[in-house]
Amino acid sequence: MRLNLFWKLALTFLTLLLVALIGVDISAERALRRDSERAVMEQLKAIAGVGQAQAPVLSSLPPSKSEEIDGLHAWIKRMQASGARVTVITQQGLVLADSQSDPQTMENHAKRPEVIDALAQGTGHSIRHSVTINSDLLYYAVRQQTAAEQPVLLRFALPLETVTSVVSDFRNTLWLASISLLMILGGVTLLVSRSFTNRVDRLTVFSKRVAEGDFHAEPTGSSGDALDSLGASLNQTAARLNETIRTLTEERNLSSAILGSMVEGVAVVNAGERVLFSNPSFASILGLDVPPRPGSGLVEVVRQTELIEAVRKVLAGEPRVESEIVTGTLRQHFFAATIAAVRATEANGAVIVLHDITDLRKLERVRRDFVANVSHEFRTPLTAIQGFSETLLAGAMNDPQNRDRFLKIIVEHSRRLARLTEDLLMLSKMDADRLELEIRKLPVEQLITSCIETAQPRAKEKDLRLSVNLGKNIPEIAGDRRRLTEVLQNLIDNAIQYTPAGGQIMVSAEARDSEVVITVSDTGIGIPEADQSRIFERFYRVDVARSREVGGTGLGLSIAKHLMEAHGGKLWVESEVGNGSQFHFSVPVFDAERPGPRSRTNGRSN
Repeated sequence: MRLNLFWKLALTFLTLLLVALIGVDISAERALRRDSERAVMEQLKAIAGVGQAQAPVLSSLPPSKSEEIDGLHAWIKRMQASGARVTVITQQGLVLADSQSDPQTMENHAKRPEVIDALAQGTGHSIRHSVTINSDLLYYAVRQQTAAEQPVLLRFALPLETVTSVVSDFRNTLWLASISLLMILGGVTLLVSRSFTNRVDRLTVFSKRVAEGDFHAEPTGSSGDALDSLGASLNQTAARLNETIRTLTEERNLSSAILGSMVEGVAVVNAGERVLFSNPSFASILGLDVPPRPGSGLVEVVRQTELIEAVRKVLAGEPRVESEIVTGTLRQHFFAATIAAVRATEANGAVIVLHDITDLRKLERVRRDFVANVSHEFRTPLTAIQGFSETLLAGAMNDPQNRDRFLKIIVEHSRRLARLTEDLLMLSKMDADRLELEIRKLPVEQLITSCIETAQPRAKEKDLRLSVNLGKNIPEIAGDRRRLTEVLQNLIDNAIQYTPAGGQIMVSAEARDSEVVITVSDTGIGIPEADQSRIFERFYRVDVARSREVGGTGLGLSIAKHLMEAHGGKLWVESEVGNGSQFHFSVPVFDAERPGPRSRTNGRSN
């Protein structure tokens, strides 16, 4: 079981403290014992000095004279009064006298350490256990010369009970003080360790909070130690991380918002041809139901061989590859693909950008068709004018019958050129946003009546019945009378042109919310469904031969659609082949408090 920091510190401090106290106690006890033994030794030396001075002179060893023996015993008794044990030993280790035991019962002392040292050096001492009296003694022996020319050893001994008692009392007092000190210092150690570990735990929890994204600062103490410095440093680190992550998050969100809102498809591919990122437009362009998951293989997502090959070229080392891809079969979409290398990391990658250029290709096609159609439309009348003019100049002017017919043809084609030129100028103004509109309050009934009166003669010529059906309470509309008349007149003329004799044409109007819808219905030949989405294109004709036969330019419906959009309305058609057509256009209701559609001349509002 792993110990936490608190117990590690506490046990370490307590162990060091215990070892220090034990070391101090043992050292103090030993020092006291040495001092006590030294004092006893000094006492023995003093006793020995006195004993040497008073020792009797022996003429023989062992003494044979009674007076020498009595003198020896008398000396021992005097020295015994000092409290020391006195022993007289011969050079051979024989005990001559002892103050506490019978010499006859004592063993030879020749091998006693103090005896050996005294014989060799003059003095000797030792501490050992006395078997004779069963007690620890401190011995001190001195060599003493005699008249018998053989030295004797005077040995003095004091018991160590006093030293042991003093050391024992000191040890008890020292251990009691040590235990008290250990408890006090141990308590302080525990408190310090607990305080230290609590601070470390707070810093640990704080670092975990920072790792989890919580960057609130941790309060620091006032002790000014290393932990406070560490806490302050962690707070600064957390603040910088918070700022950095916030900046990165804002940049990521901004990048995600930009990439997500882009109409261009963007994807990032790694060196293993795995898709790391793609925006919704990328999936939409490729016709995917859901965006590719990160890590999907490029060949699993992209079916266009040209795009895959371009990506592989970039991954192989080329910095940039541009290509054009086409998707779809019936309705083709064109995309400009730009693949650029990414070398910001150790592994190479590529960024794919798909830009939809379908509208551009359509505009190019429309432009080509427009130029071809304009050239074709101009060529026919110009050829006729040129041919008949040359014929007249070649001599036909002298033929009154042919001259008048040729001149009428020239005039007719000149008017067609004029109408075509006027329509082109009108479209040019619309494209340049220079169309002038005079928005006024206009009664719907008045607009329809004037157009019906103009078209009535032509309708009678073709045996067509023109009628009007106005709803109740039709409000006044906001529009340019002349431009709206052009739109309605064009729709009525088309209905007359493409309705067989005996047919019917009806102009109706009804109010819908904040606009009025005007409808021109006929019982004519109708328009095929495939052509209905294109009849508002410039120069587009459903029946080319008949349109040119009646003198149409192919621009009327295109101009009408532009005019309605300029009014803030719209123009649309509903038709079925053989059952006639219904052209609808909507115009906003006049509101004095609401400004009408803005018209511009040279970029300025009228």
